[in-house]
Amino acid sequence: MAKYRQDRINDSVVKEISQIIREVKDHAVSGAMITITAADVTPDLKYAKIYYSCITGEDKELAKGLKRAAGFVRGQLAKRLNLRATPEISFVYDSSVEHGIKIAEILSGLTFSDKEDEVSEE
Repeated sequence: MAKYRQDRINDSVVKEISQIIREVKDHAVSGAMITITAADVTPDLKYAKIYYSCITGEDKELAKGLKRAAGFVRGQLAKRLNLRATPEISFVYDSSVEHGIKIAEILSGLTFSDKEDEVSEE
């Protein structure tokens, strides 16, 4: 049962932080198209890793802006979620979207031939 609760908390954190990020007034954060891809909250609710991706790629200014906004995000998260403790937030860049795009490009470039066609030609 604990795993189910942990998954619900992670999903709730992703949903709320996605909305809170839109309210951040830091120019580096408000000017970027940020997607919160996942959250990993520890079972004791003390720490949370928030995975994000951005259309423009990994930007150092965006990472600094998110680090500056972590306190604001944590405060808003405490107001919106009813948890015993509000976790300390750290943002981690998630490159899985870019990796998926590269794999899709490789797969779209492949050509397949039927073995039946090869046998009938000989």
